[in-house]
Amino acid sequence: MREEHGVRRGRQHGGDGPRRKAPPPPKTHAEEFYYLKQMNARTPMVVVFADGEVVRGRIEWYDEDCLKVHRDGAPNLLVFKRHVKYLYKDEAATPAGGDA
Repeated sequence: MREEHGVRRGRQHGGDGPRRKAPPPPKTHAEEFYYLKQMNARTPMVVVFADGEVVRGRIEWYDEDCLKVHRDGAPNLLVFKRHVKYLYKDEAATPAGGDA
């Protein structure tokens, strides 16, 4: 690297230093891919809230902040994602041999 008046210069300033690596993309779309996969397969899901409450149902739609959970024999729920601790496939409600 060249030094002019006590200032080091990298490649972006005409020097011969290493190039900086580009930052990762701000969004990977992994969350959207997961929700769409479960919605299209109509996979039974278990939603566990931060307070420990558990809800079972199918994800009907989602947006940036919410999930709509369709429940058989109970009212549908609009769930704020910020209150969800985690969610997973409901293996007890999935038919044997299902890979949804």
